[in-house]
Amino acid sequence: MTEKNKNIFYILLFLSMLAWGGSWVNVKVLSAYINEFETMFLRFFITALTMIPIIIILNKSFKIDLKSLALVIITSIAFILYMKYFFLGTKYGTASLGGAFVTTLIPINTFLILALLGTKKIVRKDAFALFIGAIGVMTMLHVWSFDIEKIFTIHNLYFILASILWPVVTILSSKSTKISPVVFTFYLYVSTSIINILFFIDITKLPYEHFDYIFWLNIFFLTIFASTFANTVYFLGIEKLGAREVSSFIFFVPFAAIVLSAIFLKEKIDFSIILGTLLTIIAITILNNIKIFRKKKISSEQTA
Repeated sequence: MTEKNKNIFYILLFLSMLAWGGSWVNVKVLSAYINEFETMFLRFFITALTMIPIIIILNKSFKIDLKSLALVIITSIAFILYMKYFFLGTKYGTASLGGAFVTTLIPINTFLILALLGTKKIVRKDAFALFIGAIGVMTMLHVWSFDIEKIFTIHNLYFILASILWPVVTILSSKSTKISPVVFTFYLYVSTSIINILFFIDITKLPYEHFDYIFWLNIFFLTIFASTFANTVYFLGIEKLGAREVSSFIFFVPFAAIVLSAIFLKEKIDFSIILGTLLTIIAITILNNIKIFRKKKISSEQTA
């Protein structure tokens, strides 16, 4: 990949992270119109439809084997639970806290779950990182205020559950190796939509008469921008640049959620959220050996 194409990809990745951060704002707005299951259905049904031409353009096969299909269905259950608590936490809490707390805690919880499963081994460096991460999490939860009512609010519990469930979704998804991640995600969205129709919602009873331009604008950004566009760019980024390179862009998500929540929802930027986010990001970089700033390789011609 040329330097020019890389720079274009970096811009697209930055916009994708902005979209993911903004999704917390979108969900907060939508929670005033519909419930968590209705939001899930509209988001993933529309996203699945828009992914069809992208999969065709990328020349990916829609073929899926039975093992992958079974994984899709199992993962859908964990995914629905994650989305439920993501929605409820954002509805009753703030989009800024959810976007910062959940997105930074997910990589830490993923590492801990893999360690419990024996896939990862906790060494001294990791123990130090987990300690910093714990301090960061407690800071975001206002533990240092020693105010029980502030610490043990229902939305904090929802956010914690969401941060535990997403690693489960990730680990289950990684077990499918015979189809493209983009195709797996497509079937995950289709399966999630079907399960919601079968068990949780009646699409004929959705309050369509209350859906104004604000509702549809947020649906558009949540589906087209935060789901179809962001997911496609992310998967292509991993394919073209590598997972390690792309992973550093994830750190834009919590700050995007905080800034966009302040702009569009008038939420107060909480210093404890900023500090806690920075501490958890430091923990994540240590745990995953991520180098945010990389030295450029010097060619032999330059050194000659």
